[in-house]
Amino acid sequence: MRATNAPASRERRRRRLKLARGFYGARSKQFRLATEAVDRAQRLATWHRKLRKRDFRQLWIARINAAVRNLGDAKVPNYSRFIEGLTKAGVTVNRKMLSEIAIADAEGFKALVAKAAAALA
Repeated sequence: MRATNAPASRERRRRRLKLARGFYGARSKQFRLATEAVDRAQRLATWHRKLRKRDFRQLWIARINAAVRNLGDAKVPNYSRFIEGLTKAGVTVNRKMLSEIAIADAEGFKALVAKAAAALA
């Protein structure tokens, strides 16, 4: 009689197929294809967690730039000059919060732009 360690092998396969649930076609049914698909999915999930941070920062910068340009100040015409002015003024607010202020509190954002303009003058 040959010993195959069947219970552990079956459990290992069951776990891998469970991770592949919802994948298209054979990728959720056949062990080898499921293994390849799950490995790729997990690798890309790690990569995309890093990309998400980059994407959100890009979004916040675009929003801030649009808000600054809408105000149309000659001293602070765009995002980069705005950030330079805030840095010189000693204001340390991150881009996420600046974006939220620009959306939710127009008067508060206008005050920040004025502060940046004063620091640049």
